[in-house]
Amino acid sequence: MNKAQKLVRMVEWMGSPGGVRVSTLMDKLELDARTLRRYLEDIRDLGLPVSDGGRGQRRVLSMDPVWRRTGVQLTLSEVLSLHFGRTLFDFLKGTQFAADLNGALERLQPAISQAHQDLASQLDQRFLAVPEPRKVYTPTINEHIDAIVTSLIYDNPMQTTYRKASGVAKNYTLEPYTLATFRQGLYLFARDVRANQVKTFAVERFTDVVRQRARRFEVPAGWTPHAHIAHAFGIISGPPAAVTIAFRERVMAYVRERTWHPTQTFGTRPDGRLELRMYVAVTVELEQWVLGFGADAEVIEPEPFRERIAEELRAASAWYA
Repeated sequence: MNKAQKLVRMVEWMGSPGGVRVSTLMDKLELDARTLRRYLEDIRDLGLPVSDGGRGQRRVLSMDPVWRRTGVQLTLSEVLSLHFGRTLFDFLKGTQFAADLNGALERLQPAISQAHQDLASQLDQRFLAVPEPRKVYTPTINEHIDAIVTSLIYDNPMQTTYRKASGVAKNYTLEPYTLATFRQGLYLFARDVRANQVKTFAVERFTDVVRQRARRFEVPAGWTPHAHIAHAFGIISGPPAAVTIAFRERVMAYVRERTWHPTQTFGTRPDGRLELRMYVAVTVELEQWVLGFGADAEVIEPEPFRERIAEELRAASAWYA
């Protein structure tokens, strides 16, 4: 743990009923007497009422009962929910979001009864959130995330350089509207000022982000991120179209048991195959999803989408000719 995390843990333990022994703090936080003394001075400088009683190994540090939060206990289901919440957001590892989440959970530690704490120590063995492939957020990207979040909060436009998936870099003046998470990654919905269009940007592809502190913009009345992606098959928005896809028997159960899009309906084709109909944006996300089924899926309509999938499958089969 870094110093900030150790200070948080000290405050939590001192705020628990009966306080905490100095020897326990030194042992668990790996502090020598001089460092502990300095940390206590920092805590008192924050105005926290630390009480110091006893001598030697029996010396106990505690918080004034008036200051200490009392009467709050988390239920077992709430402890489980917190555990799952932390594991589900492991993809944010390395960002300030992850550090803040861990700090918040540490501050809740005194609200967990000892019995529940003992159970919680076994949760990693009893419950598992299987990680998906996640994106890597470097210190440089973390600086960009900080600038984006600050711009979001204060409605500041940003001067950015963005590297597309093709590798081509382009400069944008953006008005950030919403930061979203999707498939282990962070995405920004922002208005491209030059194009006057709200677009979706993968955060890790920004190579430069400069917040324009002296300027402000107004988010349009009625803006909602849900409306922005209403027709998306994932995170990328676009004009919707009526899409029909037929699936072979061996994948029917898999397709039918999931909600792929809010507009989906199922039917049975004359040849017995499952028919999925959606009113959805025909984007690269939908294309890659269909291609993932290989010969088990056939695009019926629209015709341009059907031709695109056929062309991709022909190109793929050429590798195995």
